[in-house]
Parts: sequence; C-alpha cells; structure tokens
Amino acid sequence: MTEPMTLRVRVRAPVADVYDALTDAQALRVWLAEHAEVDLPNRYEFWGRHTPEGDAPRQELLHVDDQTLRFSWRIDDTDTTVEFRVEPDGAQATILTIVHAGLPTFADMIAGAGKLAVLHTFWALSGANLVDHLEGRPLTPKCDFTSPRMREEFVIDASAQDVYDSIIDPDAFARWFGARIDLEPYVGGRWAMGGFHLDPSPAKILELESGRKLSIAWDDGMTSMTSTWELAESDGKTTLTFVQSGFDEQDPPYDSWMGWLGGFAELRRYHELPNWRPMWLEVSVDGMPEGMLTIE
Repeated sequence: MTEPMTLRVRVRAPVADVYDALTDAQALRVWLAEHAEVDLPNRYEFWGRHTPEGDAPRQELLHVDDQTLRFSWRIDDTDTTVEFRVEPDGAQATILTIVHAGLPTFADMIAGAGKLAVLHTFWALSGANLVDHLEGRPLTPKCDFTSPRMREEFVIDASAQDVYDSIIDPDAFARWFGARIDLEPYVGGRWAMGGFHLDPSPAKILELESGRKLSIAWDDGMTSMTSTWELAESDGKTTLTFVQSGFDEQDPPYDSWMGWLGGFAELRRYHELPNWRPMWLEVSVDGMPEGMLTIE
C-alpha cells in the first residue's frame, strides 16, 4: 500500500471563497475541468478534455462538510480517493490540502505507470490554477488529454534576461520550481532534475543562448524528447514559448508537460509579485528521493 500523495498550497483568499471555488460547478469549469456538475451532498463530477480519462465523469461523492470534501475517482480501472481540506491562515488567506490515495509511487510515476502516473502533476497544475483564479491572475493553460500538441506561450512581466537567468541559474530555478537541478552551462553539457546524483540519465543541452533560448534533450536509446524554452522581449515583458517534441505521439508525456505548466505558473508569480513567496507548502509523493525538492 503506497502512502497518499499530499499537496498543501497557500491561497491569498478567505476560506469561504476557497471552499466555494472547490464546490461551485461554474468555478470548477474555470480552474479544473472542461465540464463539471455539482449537487451537494449528492453529486460531484468533472470531466472533459482537460481531465484524464475525461470522456465521462468517474467520480462519486463520499463526504462533504464545511471544511472537507472527499470523493472516489475510478481511473485506469483503479479506485482512488481524493480529499480537499481547507483551513484559515489568518483572516484573508487559506491553506488547502489535497490528498490523493491510491496513486503509484514516485518510481512508478517516472516509469510511466499508466494513466494514474499523470495525477501527481495534474493536481499540481490544477492547484496552481485554483490559486491564480482566486487571486485574480491569468490562469496557466490546462493540459489537453485529447491532443499530442505540447506548445504554449506565457507572457511574463520581466525582461528576457531576468527570465532566462531564473531558468538557467540552479538556485533561482530551485526557488520557483521547488526542485533542484544540476547543469553544465554549455552546449553538450548535462542537465538533471534533482541533481546529477539522483539522475543517472540526465538530459543534454542542445542549444544555449543567453537571454534567448535553452533546449535540452533526453535520449535513453529507446525514447527521446526535447524541451525548448524560447524568449522574446517586447516593451519590458517577455513571451516565453515552451515546446516539448520528439516523443511518441501515441503516448504523449502528459505528466511532464503538466509538471512544467504548473511550474510556469509559479515562474510568472516569482517575477511579478512583490514580496513573492512560494504558493506550495508541501509536496509529498511516496518514494520521492530525499533532497530532490526545495519546498520550505
């Protein structure tokens, strides 16, 4: 039996507003899913192209009170359980805890253990969009599980050089993304999530142009994938174009795609919010290597 995945995120909004965003069908259609229907205490469902196995609703409401909502979610022929809990963090902020039981371990997730493997980063992206929805900021594009296309643009209110530096500098990257990286900053150099000691097959830097571009590629002899950041500055703002390519389009890497999308939500906040603090307070996944994450 694996330990449940646990995420804790701080929202600068009162508990009542966060609870409403979690339980109102119209709000769910903004930050979570293409379709949602809610009739408490009887029905809590969401589905559509932004939901894994989203051709039909697969949730069943188990419990609801004024601070907790719990539902089962059958996915990939497996029964899992999701719980949302809200608690005040002062009068104008809330701590939201998301617990999802029945998911693969970290090692199985990295190995691509079926459709369940995407749910860790699904909740990370969804949680980031919930925070931005409640704080009145633009949302990050959701993952489209019906398409292999993996290309998005993000406008960041910062110079291209500043954005580039926060992507290429390991200390800055660890602050906004919440995970360590090691890299050798030259073409042909290695790039490793979690550090070289945790990644026996690091990516290779293909292109590196200060203030403008970073491209890295993984190739284990059986599969390959390239991730590319391109930066273009105009009027003091930067358009970041991020692309994943080279993968098997019959089996797109939705898990890594949502991990990056959720990270870019925090990247924008890192550059744009005065007195920025990370939104994430805890990320716990069974079997995650010690020292990989940098969440305080």
